[in-house]
Amino acid sequence: MKRFSLVLLAACAVAVPASAQMKIKGTETCPKPDTMQSVDVTDMPGHSLMVQKGNCTWSMPITLAGLKAVNSVNTSSTEAMGMNMTEHGYDVGTMDNGDTYVAKYSGTILAAKDGTATYKGTWVFVGGTGKLKHLKGGGTYKGSAAADGSSSADIWGTYSVMKPMMKPMAPAAKPAS
Repeated sequence: MKRFSLVLLAACAVAVPASAQMKIKGTETCPKPDTMQSVDVTDMPGHSLMVQKGNCTWSMPITLAGLKAVNSVNTSSTEAMGMNMTEHGYDVGTMDNGDTYVAKYSGTILAAKDGTATYKGTWVFVGGTGKLKHLKGGGTYKGSAAADGSSSADIWGTYSVMKPMMKPMAPAAKPAS
């Protein structure tokens, strides 16, 4: 029985994915979005829905699994109620070797009368390719937008790249009787 317990313990240890939480920090900079559409809801003044998409670069790149982020495509939807807004979106980034990550984010935006804004929220990795295929993690962001639509966000968080678990061993064949 003791031998069986040791074998079971060893099998469980092999099945646990090997990964460590790594910290990341970076700054993503985006010019005015390439595509921006805004539609008034018409139920009350200042209530509108917006969709935007734009290309961004990393002025201070995040590093994931030894790869540096180079650029990204940022696509989001925003609901505005006067100067207060909520946003939801995706950031699809390309690393220096061509691998990609996908991060989903949501947060709040506070607009000022001069057209500038500040924003903050949370994000989570939801996909990746190549070395980032098993990417997991998340964190927070905080940034500001200029009146011309350009923006810059500081990104903080943690990540891990999970190694796939080994397939369980097939049970030993029963001896023939």
